[in-house]
Amino acid sequence: MKKVVLGLLAIGLSSQMYSQIIKTEQLSEVSVYATNYKYFNELNTSEEVSVPVELLHRKVAGFNVKDSEFYQDDYDLYQVNFFIPEGTILAAYDANGKLIRTAEKFKNINLPKAVKESIDNRFPEWTITKDIYLVNYQDTKGASLKYKVKLENGDKVLRVKLDEMGNFL
Repeated sequence: MKKVVLGLLAIGLSSQMYSQIIKTEQLSEVSVYATNYKYFNELNTSEEVSVPVELLHRKVAGFNVKDSEFYQDDYDLYQVNFFIPEGTILAAYDANGKLIRTAEKFKNINLPKAVKESIDNRFPEWTITKDIYLVNYQDTKGASLKYKVKLENGDKVLRVKLDEMGNFL
């Protein structure tokens, strides 16, 4: 019985020795291209972006036109729609997959802290009932971010426009 246990122990230890042999393998070179980083950086200026909006922005920035089923070498411009329940993004890509421009509209999202504080300071007795977040991005000009907010105080209704820093327009 002793011999069987020692034999199994020797087999078990020897199999572990062979599994620890390191094999070195030469990997081929990989090129990573960040084509739409500029778009993503333009839109994430504040740290408080609504989660569904940020996820859709990531999807737009990471979308590869060349891997899509509708890609053809004949076209110079591709317009792609991205949808979530909170909103939509219409994005235009060139033939190389670079994001040229977007038109975005989101409804009833979580507003940034600066926008909420600005509204609370100027209209303390009013409540926010609806909001719309509009983004227009162009590769050459950058991004324009606006918030349209509907405020109510009893029977009174007020509509205001703000930028991403909470400045009234």
